[in-house]
Amino acid sequence: MSNEDSRKLVEDIMVKDVITISCMATLREAMEKMRKHKVKSLVVEKRSDADAWGMVTYTTVLKTIIAEEGDVDLVNVYDIATKPAMGVPRQLEVRHAVSLMLNFNIKRLLVTSNNELEGILTMNDIVGAILEKLDD
Repeated sequence: MSNEDSRKLVEDIMVKDVITISCMATLREAMEKMRKHKVKSLVVEKRSDADAWGMVTYTTVLKTIIAEEGDVDLVNVYDIATKPAMGVPRQLEVRHAVSLMLNFNIKRLLVTSNNELEGILTMNDIVGAILEKLDD
């Protein structure tokens, strides 16, 4: 990552149109939503203002399907979601977000402000921004 890229802020790269799902949804509904929107993760909605955001990913879904022997209708999202999902502020330099992702071996960070969802930042978004810069 060049010096100029490391000064980019999370808000410069994050995806603002985040696909969310209710914690009461079934695993089947989550999978259908992932397929419909062509995403590898869903943000799990808070149940109240003081609650935490969660995350469900392909990896979580696959582990659950194997553990539950394929029964996707009896498992709810709240049973499998990672909660709280790790978040960062939009004004954080991307290099700090990358460091956090690498240190905790995660591929996605929520972008929040005052516990409100503003976006999502993924490793794919960061690598895409770097590759785009190389094409300039």
